[in-house]
Amino acid sequence: MKPIWIVDDDQSIRWVLEKALARENFATRSFANVREASAALDHDSPQVLVSDIRMPGGSGLELLQTVRDKVPGLPVIIMTAFSDLDSAVAAFQGGAFEYLAKPFDVDKAVELIRRAVDESMRGEQTWDERVTEAPEMLGQAPAMQDMFRAIGRLSHSAATVLITGESGTGKELVARALHRHSPRANGPFIALNTAAIPKDLLESELFGHERGAFTGAQAMRQGRFEQAENGTLFLDEIGDMPFDLQTRLLRVLSDGQFYRVGGHNPLRANVRVIAATHQNLESRVRQGLFREDLYHRLNVIRLRLPALRERSEDIPLLTRHFLQKSARDLGVEPKRVSDEALAYLASLPFPGNVRQLENLANWLTVMAPAQTIEIKDLPPDLGPTHAGVTDAAGGGGSIGTGEAGVAPLNGMSVPAHPAAAGGMPVAAAVAAWEGGLRTEVARMLRENAADVMDELARRFEAAVIREALDFTRGRKVEAAERLGIGRNTITRKIQELNLEP
Repeated sequence: MKPIWIVDDDQSIRWVLEKALARENFATRSFANVREASAALDHDSPQVLVSDIRMPGGSGLELLQTVRDKVPGLPVIIMTAFSDLDSAVAAFQGGAFEYLAKPFDVDKAVELIRRAVDESMRGEQTWDERVTEAPEMLGQAPAMQDMFRAIGRLSHSAATVLITGESGTGKELVARALHRHSPRANGPFIALNTAAIPKDLLESELFGHERGAFTGAQAMRQGRFEQAENGTLFLDEIGDMPFDLQTRLLRVLSDGQFYRVGGHNPLRANVRVIAATHQNLESRVRQGLFREDLYHRLNVIRLRLPALRERSEDIPLLTRHFLQKSARDLGVEPKRVSDEALAYLASLPFPGNVRQLENLANWLTVMAPAQTIEIKDLPPDLGPTHAGVTDAAGGGGSIGTGEAGVAPLNGMSVPAHPAAAGGMPVAAAVAAWEGGLRTEVARMLRENAADVMDELARRFEAAVIREALDFTRGRKVEAAERLGIGRNTITRKIQELNLEP
């Protein structure tokens, strides 16, 4: 078998991979720069090539192109410490076998190389090139790396995609990325927030109208489907679309035809639809609020964007990025953040997700007094004691509390944690809860408990519903509204979980 080639200007990376691969009986050959590796390709070739992406004197992407020209079919794994989406896009579009973000787990890296060797020995070209979008999409967290790869694998497809995730996670960014790296990239990208348009106007917004179709329709108007011809139509908050309009959307997706409001001639739609929602569409189908057949039409490919709290390791990276972006927009010097402040920010839940973090960076760029931001420079509602300070009368409520259970945060809001009354900051309380949950999971796994996931899910749902019923003094409808579920759902859950008083 031919050796594995390792190309990296960092001697320690080369050494680690050499030793790890030697333990697996793989021969290796190392290069410190692109020029040496490119020259070696003139008279030799490896089984698999593993290359850094950014090195003095040449880029790993340039080497990737050289490999594609000289040794078609050779699996190439691209490494980089710069975990931005542009690198992932370039790696996949250049024909890379896989994308490996530093720092990486050595065992996982070896396993990836073994997979590449298997592919090489089978002689199959199965590398999925592509992936997505702009520098706003950054992430070292595994969940985001998976997202980058998934978008990359969709870049030569025009399949309908459903993007789910909480508000503020960046669903429109993903939609734009899917469009930009698709066969329809030269066509228009048209976005419509279906929850922001009044029901009476939404039909006209989508399908257009003929002159005289209704009072005030003084001229023919194209709808979003016509505007997006040969491109992509992004329907945000699709879960809030009125039920009767869902029928018309289903018809377009089914047969590719629609009528303008007041029109009699069918129009054909050559449009890729990408939909997004923060709602649980399965639940809305069960409640009769969303058509099941439309759900299945939209749910061809499903991408779930993780909440920021699920990728807290990305908070320092995103914070620096947004501070630089804000400084560019304002024409000022970018602020820096101390390690202590970054670590503290990474411990916060950020219920508003990436959008909230970007707003915070804008606030800090304008309001932070020093060039280096410390914890004390953060907004008052984000300070370490904001959730646990008592008022002058000795009460246990949070400072600046607005409506019950919500503490304002620079135009955003942070749910107040019950532990706040005991003086524990929100971040610490959340960390303690998550730590307790992991401890319980470990105990159940050690004891070989049956149906661990189902059992924990039942206990979680029971705790959440009990707390909501206590909060609303037993009023089921209000509890359901506060939890964001249907009244039929909470009634069924109360019966299933034996929560009836």
